[in-house]
Amino acid sequence: MRVRPRLGTPSLLVVGFLAATLGVFVPCAVATGGGEDNGQRLRSLEIYFVDTEGGAATLIVTPERESILVDCGNPGERDPGRIARVARDIAGLSRIDHLVITHWHLDHVGGVERLAELIPIGAFYDHGVPEPPTTDIRAQDVAAYRKVTGGKSRVLRPGDTIPLRAGTAGPAPSLRVLAAHGLVLGETGDKIQPPCAKGHEAQPIDGSDNAKSVAFVLAFGGFKFFDGGDLTWNVEHKLVCPENIPGRVDVYQSNHHGLDISNNPALIAALAPRVAVVNNGAKKGAEPGTLRALRAASGLEAVFQLHRRLGGDAKDNSPPELIANDAEECKGEFVKLSVDPDGKSYFFFVATAPTEKKYAVRS
Repeated sequence: MRVRPRLGTPSLLVVGFLAATLGVFVPCAVATGGGEDNGQRLRSLEIYFVDTEGGAATLIVTPERESILVDCGNPGERDPGRIARVARDIAGLSRIDHLVITHWHLDHVGGVERLAELIPIGAFYDHGVPEPPTTDIRAQDVAAYRKVTGGKSRVLRPGDTIPLRAGTAGPAPSLRVLAAHGLVLGETGDKIQPPCAKGHEAQPIDGSDNAKSVAFVLAFGGFKFFDGGDLTWNVEHKLVCPENIPGRVDVYQSNHHGLDISNNPALIAALAPRVAVVNNGAKKGAEPGTLRALRAASGLEAVFQLHRRLGGDAKDNSPPELIANDAEECKGEFVKLSVDPDGKSYFFFVATAPTEKKYAVRS
């Protein structure tokens, strides 16, 4: 159901849309929304899915205005510029506190050097800098990362957390790593989980860096969000068989831009998301097998896409009001998710529609 703002006082998300469209600055306390607790205004948790044309850049902003950017798109001016615009002009940030690089492919790490010139970055995280880079990793991307970090970054392993500030009221956000460097929670270098045959036909072993992607769950109150970078089929299955490590989530960012070599139906069924977001490009991702698996998930209510996938008919895409960018030549609009301060419900917002939809968290 498409939710239209009531006349009179505009919704906070529509205020944010107008501000972004007209270039008007809206103070954070107004743009982020919130309730009152002992006279203090409570803020929402926000997630911005930035369009990098089939790359990846997901910006998380906690109620305490602490920011986590997951990946930073392609090299060049376009993607870093879009990320910096959303961070500064839309989210009202002066810096990125944490940058997580899920893996070393250029559409996830390539923008790091230019982005660092546009906005300060605090701490850096990855699954381990490759020594030397492999055939699917560009040496110049690793060199740029080393330059920006000064060789100082934290290697994430399954079970690690990124400490996030908690407010004096409302739930505290948490971010826990569930997979990294090809291992899932409970595995170590000398303790590998045996293959699980239940509901799973293994694919050929993926020797690329996709399979080593960092995957995590972000929680806020009852709300849970899963981001797995570009994880592929076999590691995805290890996450949910024999044990469903992530559990059920509210929102799933499709792995690998919605490509069918990822998004194992066993993973999607175990996560049972209420909403999915596909960070695809016009000619990359949002493939039919992935969309079928998402639509078959129990309780799924919507699939948002950053781009309409070209080359197919209407059934190959979500409804137009759930798609941020309709044409290949576009302004790179984002999808915004805002979790209410109590962590019990959340809104999705697509500026180009404009569409505003509310969901309750999983019980």
